Amino acid sequence: MSTGGRLRALRERRRLKLRCRQTVDALELPRPFDAFAFIASLARTRGRPIELIPVTDRPHTPCGLLVTTDRADCILYAADTTPLHQQHILLHEAAHIICGHYDTAPSATSAARVLMPNLPPALVQRVLGRTVYTEPQEREAELVASLIRCRAARDDGLRPPALVPRNRVESLLSPPDGRGPRHG
Repeated sequence: MSTGGRLRALRERRRLKLRCRQTVDALELPRPFDAFAFIASLARTRGRPIELIPVTDRPHTPCGLLVTTDRADCILYAADTTPLHQQHILLHEAAHIICGHYDTAPSATSAARVLMPNLPPALVQRVLGRTVYTEPQEREAELVASLIRCRAARDDGLRPPALVPRNRVESLLSPPDGRGPRHG
């Protein structure tokens, strides 16, 4: 990538971070923070129901999915994972709503039919999953979800959540100072 291209990318990342921080700063978060209460508040603010649907046994499907129907937004989330992971899934999918990504979503996919077999396909207007968002939308939702968690921890007087290492094996093999994998 050229120097000009790197500078443009850097400026775009800075604009994204600023936009996401402003978005999260404008949100009302419950204290103490609870993702379920936050999403219920978001639904009241928008005047549109958001149904939370825990899902288990979902091989080959995303761990979170936002389905928008005529009557409600439905967030499907992995019920068979840790509470912290569930919270992040819920916040990530809620971030897509907060950022307005549902406005440009494609029509129903097979993932929605697999996860919600009792929902008539004609009612599903849009289905949002990790495979149908644009890369910038995914980055934005991920950043907003992370910023909500950090702000909630700060507001609750807790230490901000630690960043998840990119490579768990590498983190296990790294010395405590984080300089990289141990050798030998």
